[in-house]
Amino acid sequence: GEKLKVIVLDDAGDPSIATTNARRFVNDDKVDVIVGSALTPASIAVAGVAGETSTPHLAASPVPPNISKGKWTFILPQDAGLIAKNLFARMKADGVKTVGYIGFSDSYGDLWVNQFKAIGEQYGLKIVAEERYARPDTSVSGQVLKLVAARPDAVFIGASGTGAALPQIGLRERGFTGKIYQTHGAVTFDFLRIAGKAADNTIFASGPVMVPEAQPDSSETKQEGLAYVTAYEKKFGAGTRTQFGAHIHDAMAILKKAIPAALKTAKPGTPEFRAALRDAIETGGPFPASQGVFEYKPDDHLGLDDRAVVLLTAEDGKFELVK
Repeated sequence: GEKLKVIVLDDAGDPSIATTNARRFVNDDKVDVIVGSALTPASIAVAGVAGETSTPHLAASPVPPNISKGKWTFILPQDAGLIAKNLFARMKADGVKTVGYIGFSDSYGDLWVNQFKAIGEQYGLKIVAEERYARPDTSVSGQVLKLVAARPDAVFIGASGTGAALPQIGLRERGFTGKIYQTHGAVTFDFLRIAGKAADNTIFASGPVMVPEAQPDSSETKQEGLAYVTAYEKKFGAGTRTQFGAHIHDAMAILKKAIPAALKTAKPGTPEFRAALRDAIETGGPFPASQGVFEYKPDDHLGLDDRAVVLLTAEDGKFELVK
């Protein structure tokens, strides 16, 4: 029954701009909740402001553990540990023992190599080469040569969007025939378009929203997944769905249930309402959504379990669910 006012600002992926935007939201616009950003470095910046100003924050990109343990920030994407666990278990099942790693030279790339170092050994995996590259780079030939020279059983790529295609293509061009594993950040149709045949037989960890049509009717993520995909692709065309847009859909799925609960104790635009909304997000679950079933707790602002991960492969320019 409340009118919803949505204010959109573009941080261009820049943490300093994200900080300025977040402060504007809080100081000038008096917002009750912040959603964003789409990139990890910017989300970290927004989380800092949210924590300082006691403003509920739904982060739309993965963040390091110290950020997810904050009081005011709730994470929408699958955390790196959940994705890594599913990928590493698949590597083990595929007989992989040695792994080469290549990822972005920023906090997103750090997330994945840190997960490997933290839990990779539990799955009998060992890193034999580690390489990085910047998001704007147009070549990773040097890094790829070093990876191939290390002769790993498989390569793990810690990158997102079309940038994840750069090492994928390079590895195949240099004759690497081993398995390649990608995170959910690479699961886009643009990635498939750019990588072409180089993407075939890759294993991707993904949120279920990329394949709601393939989910059984009993899946708790199918209804919201189909709702997002149907509405989004009706507007933007077939094959335009992304996990990134789905995070915003899921933010609304959470808020639609949490806001009415907060309204029972306080009025919007007040510190009391922001505190009540934070509590409602933290304790009001489960929130069935397109990317998983969120159930946050005071000591868990990640909120997702294995229902938030599926394994996909690429065949002839399409994502296929791995049975």
